[in-house]
Amino acid sequence: MGNSFGKLFKITTFGESHGKALGVTIEGCPAGLAIDEDFIQQEMQRRKPGQSKITTQRREEDEIEILSGVFEGKSTGTPIGIVIRNADQKSKDYSHISDKFRPSHADYTYFEKYGIRDYRGGGRSSARETAARVAAGAIAKMLLKAKGISVQAYVSQVGDLTLEKNYQELDLNQTENNIVRCPDPKIAEEMITLIDSVRKDRDTIGGVISCVIQNAPPGLGEPVFDRLHAELGKAMLSINAVKGFEYGSGFEGVKMRGSQHNDSFVKEGDRVRTTTNHSGGIQGGISNGEDIYFRVAFKPVATIMQDQESVNESGENVTVSGKGRHDPCVVPRAVPIVEAMAALVIADYLLLAKSDKIQDI
Repeated sequence: MGNSFGKLFKITTFGESHGKALGVTIEGCPAGLAIDEDFIQQEMQRRKPGQSKITTQRREEDEIEILSGVFEGKSTGTPIGIVIRNADQKSKDYSHISDKFRPSHADYTYFEKYGIRDYRGGGRSSARETAARVAAGAIAKMLLKAKGISVQAYVSQVGDLTLEKNYQELDLNQTENNIVRCPDPKIAEEMITLIDSVRKDRDTIGGVISCVIQNAPPGLGEPVFDRLHAELGKAMLSINAVKGFEYGSGFEGVKMRGSQHNDSFVKEGDRVRTTTNHSGGIQGGISNGEDIYFRVAFKPVATIMQDQESVNESGENVTVSGKGRHDPCVVPRAVPIVEAMAALVIADYLLLAKSDKIQDI
């Protein structure tokens, strides 16, 4: 239960942080799609731990192994199975919390739900599970690329340090040029300094990732409960440490009047366009052909290298000491995860849209 995502382009992930491997099965990928394993591996490298001084120092190469669904470099239309083997687990780092509940982790809730929990790195609740999502998202990106659709995310805020420019003012091709994945070099250096300072304080800090989807066709989305923005919100809120999601004008839109916020329609050539895009490319839960853009808020990583008060499984007061290898700020490594989940949503709705019109069937 709760381990699958999507309707037609559907993924199911499995595995734990300190288990033998993680993996994903992908159902519904159309046959004949060219599968670029090097590209999948590149996406995995963007998410993997141990990238820089501002990420966890766990060392995982995160090499993918495709088990099924691909023949001679192309999808066969059958389930694609991918496995990512764990190599650098240090389970002993967690022996001190084998019966203790870490503050703001899933330890207590998993124990209450299942009556048992894998305390090694959080088991299934660990963000390590997202490696499987990134692998699946890479295949979704290949499908979108074939349709001319791009998905690009970047870090737009760390703590109270905010990149004030919107995506249209930025060169998003610069995002990968620094370790924090912010396309503005000046703000990026300030973010790196802030995260490193927090790390030296044995603490953590949160941030925001912005994402833009370009060239998505109009007509993607399903009324009433499966609106496109609702599914994007679900996708983002399913990512570890996410505490908020907004699209289009978001919460800032409440400051505007309807006369300011409405996106007027115009005809440009053979297309209907809007003069502004406060709607974030989605109206009535269905894409209108404009850029789809949104922001995702991530909390500070819950594991800090400081003593904290808590309780154990017997209800006794205990002290939890921070140990192990953890990110001082999750957002640099979460950029490819946000992109992957967005790509999975759009790929799914592209396939669903094919069944909406009789002439497309």
